Amino acid sequence: MKRIACLLGCLAALLPVFTDAAWGEDDAPIKVLVITEGCCHDYDYQTKSLKKALEDRKVAAEWTVIAEGGRGTEAEIAFYDNPKWAEGFDVVIHNECFANTDNPEYIRKITAAHKAGVNAVVIHCAMHTYRKASIDDWREFLGVTSRRHEHQSNYPVRVVAKDHAITRGMPATWTTPKDELYVIEKVWPKTTVLASSVSEKTGELHPVFWTNQYGKARVFGTTYGHSNETFGDKVFLDTLTRGIQWSAGRLK
Repeated sequence: MKRIACLLGCLAALLPVFTDAAWGEDDAPIKVLVITEGCCHDYDYQTKSLKKALEDRKVAAEWTVIAEGGRGTEAEIAFYDNPKWAEGFDVVIHNECFANTDNPEYIRKITAAHKAGVNAVVIHCAMHTYRKASIDDWREFLGVTSRRHEHQSNYPVRVVAKDHAITRGMPATWTTPKDELYVIEKVWPKTTVLASSVSEKTGELHPVFWTNQYGKARVFGTTYGHSNETFGDKVFLDTLTRGIQWSAGRLK
């Protein structure tokens, strides 16, 4: 009996170690690359808010921020000229807004790296970035296709994937601060919708949080994030933080 008790005790001691390993959580800082700038939003505030969100939630991160391209709707930033632009990062956060950039060669410099395994988080106007392009590479990478948005309002959000690691802590329903609802034309085949909102104009349901598998990369996305109020909202920042952790391989 003593030998059995000892064996059970040893197994119990090992179980937490196995569980942590299975979840992929560790204390090493997440190496984050932020690509930002472009039209229509307070990107400096949003970047600072992201950093503070992870710090407040005790998630260690090392940040590199590329804020290039100006405040217009068209830019090709020189950062992507380096074929190894994403090397060494655990996750790339795309929070840029260049709707009228349509150069396929330029766009594929970005998507090729992600398809090869560079994980990503895509926020708000990243969905409308490169929307003028004739190729679908960026849209497939995002996991959704959107070309327009509806008016600003306080939109109720309904979680549809309650057991996912990203949304597990979200309220079943949550209402956003003033934000824009993006009209989703297409959900790509490897996308998993996590939460949705209803259009006040048409009654149609649109994904607002999701994950996507793009080649070897994990992608987490949200269409919300227009206003500074959204980037100050606890539920939104909780979800973004877990989305960053999940994309970086720190959540199961």
